[in-house]
Amino acid sequence: MFEISAPRLPMPLMSHPAEPGEIDATVAVIAATDPELGEIARAEAYYFRGQAENAHNAAATFLDHVDPALSISANFICAYANLTLNRAYISKECISRIAALRESNAVAASPALLAAHKLIDAAACVLLHLSAPFPPEDFIGHMGVLPEGLRLFACYSLAHLAYLRGEYGRCVGMAEIALATKQARYPIPEQFLHLVATMGHMSLKNVDDARRHFMAAWSIAEADGLIEEIGEHHGLLQGMLETCLKDGHPAEYARVVDITYRFSYGWRRLHNPEAGAQVADNLTTTEFSIAMLASRGWSNAEIANHLGISAGTVKNRLSAAYAKLGIASRAELAQYMLQ
Repeated sequence: MFEISAPRLPMPLMSHPAEPGEIDATVAVIAATDPELGEIARAEAYYFRGQAENAHNAAATFLDHVDPALSISANFICAYANLTLNRAYISKECISRIAALRESNAVAASPALLAAHKLIDAAACVLLHLSAPFPPEDFIGHMGVLPEGLRLFACYSLAHLAYLRGEYGRCVGMAEIALATKQARYPIPEQFLHLVATMGHMSLKNVDDARRHFMAAWSIAEADGLIEEIGEHHGLLQGMLETCLKDGHPAEYARVVDITYRFSYGWRRLHNPEAGAQVADNLTTTEFSIAMLASRGWSNAEIANHLGISAGTVKNRLSAAYAKLGIASRAELAQYMLQ
């Protein structure tokens, strides 16, 4: 039986151990123990299943809740759900509410709650490629008091930050050590870790290792319908969706791509509202994947081999991407893809 700690901690579904395929049962267990945390867990399930409107509706009641764990969770869920819903202004409000709790005495009074808030506060920025509120070194010392599920998500967030800094080996190492040393199954954090490991391996051109991690993430997604994070990470996965899902899972691929388009549209308007429309709104997901690989130094032949298409198709798709972005070289492309 899952026992609610005192005080409550954010993101109960993420924190709860469960075998893949048991998400609904896990939500029911949490709700039976603590109905309010159960509603947050339900909102988490909606969100990670790509049901953004349901996630927002389930979490919105708790946005200004007096209990910090409920408020932190609700604002984190709604911040991301509303990017997909093209309501970036709500996302900004939610991130601001999370930041405001830095001064909360209730948060500071509990080491575990303080650590959880620091994690969500930083993750809300890092995952949007915004400036983190504090250096990672300021957070690492707090990780030990977190429950294992949140520690795994913290490892993902730190690995993602390493990826953004171009430290791809460190990114992969952090993710793989976290996966190797976990004590129980945590489907949602595990999926995050497999995805960030995919990103790092692709940037190192370790395609077989990247594929292994991606398929592990996909098996978790299939078991519970947790497809949101697959779609959100599309561009950073550098062609893995096209390679692994497009032919074998066409219906699921189409749904993931729909999430990708909707989330990316909102993400760019929050992350870079002035340049966002120029960066990639007009690119297809395949053009975006090819452009991302090209910006990371892959040759046309390497891209063609990875995606299972001809080098001529790669050249044509790159030309189309250049035309849509108004650029003429790979050097310019790299600048655009990093925005």
